[in-house]
Amino acid sequence: MSLIEKTMKMKNWAVVGATTKKNRYGHKIVKKLNKNDYNVFPVNPKFEEVDGLKCYPDLSSIETQIDVVDMVVNPKLGIKVIKEINKLGIKYVWLQPGTRSQEIRDYAAENEIEIVEDCIYARL
Repeated sequence: MSLIEKTMKMKNWAVVGATTKKNRYGHKIVKKLNKNDYNVFPVNPKFEEVDGLKCYPDLSSIETQIDVVDMVVNPKLGIKVIKEINKLGIKYVWLQPGTRSQEIRDYAAENEIEIVEDCIYARL
């Protein structure tokens, strides 16, 4: 089973960079994951809810154990997020186009975090 298949079988997904702007992937991904029976936890300190779901200021605020984090943020913010992911013991991350950097890849590799560089929106 590929890493993509493995992570897509997991149910608890956090979307870091979730937004209320309906034309942005930070909104489309939340909506599509939710519609496909995933437990979705939008993360963005700017919003209280996204697509009717409670939005969390950061990953540490989520009470549920997250299986996969989908990042839809600038790589400069992404490096801070990947460090929080490591602190929380989350082992699977999807990096959407525009969120990737060598610094994030290197940090993930050093900390045994598996990365999928793909678009979950296109896979659902």
